[in-house]
Amino acid sequence: MKKPIAGFSKLSKSEKIEWIAANYTQNPQESKKILESYWNSDSRLQQLHDEFIENTISNFYMPMGIAPNFLINDRLYAIPMAIEESSVVAAASKAAKFWEGRGGFRTTVLGTEKVGQVHFIYHGSTPKLLDFFKNIKPTLLSEAEHLTQSMQKRGGGIKDIVLKDKTGELSNYYQLHCTFETQDAMGANFINSCLEQFAETLKKEALAHPDFSEQEKQLEVVMSILSNYVPNCLVKAEVRCPIDQLDLTQDISPRDFAEKMVRAVEIAKVEPYRAVTHNKGIMNGIDAVVLATGNDFRAIEAGAHAYAAKDGTYSSLTHAKIEGDLFSFWIEIPLAVGTVGGLTKLHPLVKLNLEILQQPSAVELMQIMAVAGLAQNFAAVSSLVTTGIQKGHMKMHLMNILNQHNATDKEKEAILAHFKTHTVTHRGVLNSLENLRK
Repeated sequence: MKKPIAGFSKLSKSEKIEWIAANYTQNPQESKKILESYWNSDSRLQQLHDEFIENTISNFYMPMGIAPNFLINDRLYAIPMAIEESSVVAAASKAAKFWEGRGGFRTTVLGTEKVGQVHFIYHGSTPKLLDFFKNIKPTLLSEAEHLTQSMQKRGGGIKDIVLKDKTGELSNYYQLHCTFETQDAMGANFINSCLEQFAETLKKEALAHPDFSEQEKQLEVVMSILSNYVPNCLVKAEVRCPIDQLDLTQDISPRDFAEKMVRAVEIAKVEPYRAVTHNKGIMNGIDAVVLATGNDFRAIEAGAHAYAAKDGTYSSLTHAKIEGDLFSFWIEIPLAVGTVGGLTKLHPLVKLNLEILQQPSAVELMQIMAVAGLAQNFAAVSSLVTTGIQKGHMKMHLMNILNQHNATDKEKEAILAHFKTHTVTHRGVLNSLENLRK
């Protein structure tokens, strides 16, 4: 029976590895060898990685690729993508090349507002609370000035504070709904620091407010925290071209292709089971760029999926239409990202990837990420309505199967040639490998 351990965080990295290998793996020596093989040979670089998080024992590698030929607002980009899933980089690259010859991608940032909230419980008169808030709002702002001065110099800061009555959803529940502009920073630390200052001021002023009863003075701040739902930090990316230029394949006419694309998106708008997978494909492209640039893909995912459900049912994040002879395909998505702070100045690959992206501002990075998501979705949906998703996906998955079964370079060459004209299946690949080895 396994036993809990006290003081694990105080152990050295080698001691942590010894303990985890001995207590939770079947072959401790082999486990230690695997963990140590992923350490960086540069000790200073490895220490940098060790200090990103707590209790580190190794590095977890993920492939990083480049999707070239993205023409965005008449500027050409090669987009770094960090992802483990086969075909994502290839699909994005294919879509980028297709649209590069048709005017490229157009983007518009519709807003950059971020949100944080102070959640509190108040037992008393709502009109008295509203009057109290009006009186203390200038104090809330002034007592946070020591936190906002640097951000204000960069053009950011607190945009507004609004008192919201949420007692219809939860008894005695109110909130300070606060909006921020954080420029090129994602701004989580800045926002949370401001919110905690607002909470302190709120409690202090309530205790001193002469019109409050003793009960009303004892308002309870439950928590002060930013929100990853940022519907006003929004970007739009779009492609459009005459329908007769949609000549992706000889198997279907451009007009039929355009109509199928529109119908596929309409299905994703009304059918949540389809919409989830549809949007997952979008996030394949976006998350890969988020990871490569040191941003928080969990926050991006949460905000995007909340936005997809903003109208009361989960729906497609992309849209498509035909107007006369013109086909349009676009996405609107909230993306709160940063190009300063966090890992952007620490992680060597993140710094390099931002250089590859031509040192974008946060607003420019929003646009690049939205384009990556739109390209990925175009590639996936166009495959679904023509050849089917598996033909391309399994071709990319073929190499994973061969590596899993330790195929040699000669075996890979022969099997790759064979499956250029045959349908890829897991069993079929294994049979081919077995026949070669006989």
